[in-house]
Amino acid sequence: MSTVVEAPPTEVEKHFEEVETVTIRFAGDSGDGMQLTGTQFTNTSAVVGNDISTLPDFPAEIRAPAGSLPGVSGFQLNFSSEDIRTPGDQPNVLVAMNPAALKVNLPDLEEGGTVIVNTDEFNKENLKKAAYDVNPLEDDTLKGYRVHKLPITTLNMRALQEAGVKLTRKEMDRCKNFFALGVLYWLYDRPSEQTLSWISAKFKKTPEVARANEIALRTGYNFADTTEVFTTHYTVKKAQIAPGKYRKITGNEATAIGFIAAAELAGRPLFYGSYPITPASDILHELSRHKNFGVKTFQAEDEIAAVCASIGASFAGHVGLTGTSGPGVALKQEAIGLAVMTELPLVIVNVQRGGPSTGLPTKTEQADLFQAVWGRNGECPAIVVAPATPADCFHMAIEATRLAFKYMSPVFYLSDGYLANGAEPWAVPKIEDLPKIEVKFATDPENFLPYARDEQTLARPYALPGTPGLEHRIGGIEKQHETGNVNYEPENHHFMVEMRQAKVDRAAEDIPEVEVFGEREGKVLVLGWGSTYGSITSAVERLRREGKPVSSAHLRYLNPFPRNLGEVLRGFEKVIVPEMNLGQLATMIRAKFLVDAIPFSKVKGRPFQIREIVRKVEEYL
Repeated sequence: MSTVVEAPPTEVEKHFEEVETVTIRFAGDSGDGMQLTGTQFTNTSAVVGNDISTLPDFPAEIRAPAGSLPGVSGFQLNFSSEDIRTPGDQPNVLVAMNPAALKVNLPDLEEGGTVIVNTDEFNKENLKKAAYDVNPLEDDTLKGYRVHKLPITTLNMRALQEAGVKLTRKEMDRCKNFFALGVLYWLYDRPSEQTLSWISAKFKKTPEVARANEIALRTGYNFADTTEVFTTHYTVKKAQIAPGKYRKITGNEATAIGFIAAAELAGRPLFYGSYPITPASDILHELSRHKNFGVKTFQAEDEIAAVCASIGASFAGHVGLTGTSGPGVALKQEAIGLAVMTELPLVIVNVQRGGPSTGLPTKTEQADLFQAVWGRNGECPAIVVAPATPADCFHMAIEATRLAFKYMSPVFYLSDGYLANGAEPWAVPKIEDLPKIEVKFATDPENFLPYARDEQTLARPYALPGTPGLEHRIGGIEKQHETGNVNYEPENHHFMVEMRQAKVDRAAEDIPEVEVFGEREGKVLVLGWGSTYGSITSAVERLRREGKPVSSAHLRYLNPFPRNLGEVLRGFEKVIVPEMNLGQLATMIRAKFLVDAIPFSKVKGRPFQIREIVRKVEEYL
């Protein structure tokens, strides 16, 4: 039955209840500050010592009408005293700031979950915008949930007016997200000091705005504490994690910091050429803050200019890096072919999003794998890597740079919207534990041949332009073996095509073997890549606790594949491949290893839930 509670302020006895894991979703209009609210709750939970995982959900429309369904913005957070890998399957708590937020997010809430609604926004106009014929607070829509109906806008406005805050009503209304945050801080026994410090620093130049937000936060907390609306608040203990220094990090932040670290390890300047595109733009923003490390960021007029400038930087001996999403990669592909032909160490970041064309620009997808492996004209091989978690973005950025320099080859780095915007704790590594990146430049003019080959890697010499005696031709027309002269001979072209492919294949000797979670032989292997790692590993862990013969493996290297992958695949009766596309990795696995890989596709702009993978695997047990 629904529990609807509305009560006047009064002192009541409160109870503590300890829980292991909680998933909260904040949802409201794109102007309600839900991303900020969720981020502050996340930061506080990280400081408390919980394991965290987040999933921001942005509207695609730049200025969707206020209160409309397309304008709903959400932020989901899973925080726990246990080791977690996903933002949670279903929210336990939904904070809905208006009818549209309730309409969009209620189907995801767990049965019997908690709903906190801002009743002030449930007026006739907003109900119409959300396509509600009847007020859902007054019928059976919320039957089966624990419902707390709070006039958040009114309570916040009253508190600020009584405190004599000198702001307009519109400005005071913008503080209501902090009132809601204060309620949730009391409900889940979170301290307010972290957020109060942030408010003070953020609004240092506008002290009245800072004061208003501080009052809103404290009032929300005190309201929850001194009324009988909530009779229980919950505690989530610290997670048991390995000793070390940790910080909360998003995938885009980790990507940027990873490439800065890679440049430092290589002893080369970093150049980032990019054109702003969702969801990759934050990499440009983050890198632009670190000029103290010699980072050069170039916001180009278009995607083609961005990649060509980065190729020029690679030619000049820099860490040449370009970043975009799928539509931008489509525009860059001819220039990437030039980097393949000239054999320069260009790194291409693709933060994948829903497609094709503009598609779902703020939602996640994994549908650019074919594009990375085969998306250019001619035989045009490139190395392809993919991080598995937001924190792993740091390590794979270093790997992408290392492989690019060692094999003198373009390298694709496939992140996605889920990793880019999601956050988790990151153990800050020690400098001495990071891999070495060696960059060798040709220096001997007497024995220099621009397309000679290293015996081990097949990489050609790296000759910096302007080095006396090392002048050579470079460009998109086929080169003669060793001399680098323009050459149209059939046999030479066939040889060079095979040589460029063999060079990429050689990288398999320089990447780790794929690891198996569970037994190396059995009934079912769940194989994944990229951001499906958390859901797959959690699902297999759950099935194995039930005694089911299931294992998993995860690929961070997609071209070439790890050298032991075929052996691993042949140890299982069934191989299931969950991916956020229509079966691209499954197709590659079938073609390469002649294994009947079973595609499990989800192309909805949302990551896999643990329970979805559990149900799919159980079909084959």
